[in-house]
Amino acid sequence: MKLKLDVTPDLVAIMAAEIKAGEKAVSAATREAGTNLKTAWRGQITGAGLGQRLSRTIRSAQYPKGQPSLNAAALVWSNAPDIVSAHNTGPLIRSKTGFWLTIPLPAAGRGRRGGKITPGEWERRRGLRLRFVYRRSGPSLLVADGRLNSRGLGVASRSKTGRGLTTVPIFLLVPQVKLPKRLDLDRDAERAHDSVPGLIAARWVEQKVG
Repeated sequence: MKLKLDVTPDLVAIMAAEIKAGEKAVSAATREAGTNLKTAWRGQITGAGLGQRLSRTIRSAQYPKGQPSLNAAALVWSNAPDIVSAHNTGPLIRSKTGFWLTIPLPAAGRGRRGGKITPGEWERRRGLRLRFVYRRSGPSLLVADGRLNSRGLGVASRSKTGRGLTTVPIFLLVPQVKLPKRLDLDRDAERAHDSVPGLIAARWVEQKVG
């Protein structure tokens, strides 16, 4: 007895089409999950009041690039990882030298290019010497003997008689600072990861329906 099996349509062609559909579905799903995670992280950063500039450091990319694959993957990262990580973990920050951390007060103003000003830079720009004031209760201070200008910044006094001269607190000195945790990036990453199977299934169905 002879048996002949004739499969119509071609089984090989069907499997090849399914693999191709799977590659497209997996690639589309991982790209969408990555984009959603990038959007969620950016939203967290702006929602925490950390600004648009920091939120724009969150980027995403898909691999392999320009080619559908069953092994497609999405990568989401920040171009300012140290800053984002600090707000995500809420670390305890200590001075690298083991002494004081200097925290600029409003009278200190901003450094060059809008950054945090240091005591050395402040003295060079203002032409004043900072003086250490120890306080038993509360943070110690670096102060300057000068005046506050119309913008609330500590500057040298113009008076030759000393009239209007005052002691202006410029920096707080603390041994350490606990940065508050303002982000929960792991939460959104887990949600994006858990969404991938459903996204793959949805994209696969769309191809069949289409």
